[in-house]
Amino acid sequence: MLTEEYILNQLRDWMDELFEIDPSKVNMDSNLYTDLDVDSIDAVDLVVKIKNLTGKMVEPEDFKNVRTVHDVVLVIQKMSIECEA
Repeated sequence: MLTEEYILNQLRDWMDELFEIDPSKVNMDSNLYTDLDVDSIDAVDLVVKIKNLTGKMVEPEDFKNVRTVHDVVLVIQKMSIECEA
């Protein structure tokens, strides 16, 4: 299973690379939409990065309730566990 720290660092890199968001602003309690200004189109780019990391497509049900960076971390951890099973 991927660790929270590893996933958080990946998210910081992706936010910087994709959206030019300062990695120091990306914390577990950061809200994707209000704190980081991620919109629905940006979320699609994020989903592609998650697929590249896990090798699996994000299920819409898993991502529809995502609001914070911590929520994204939990989705990625869940996907990584399913890949190992």
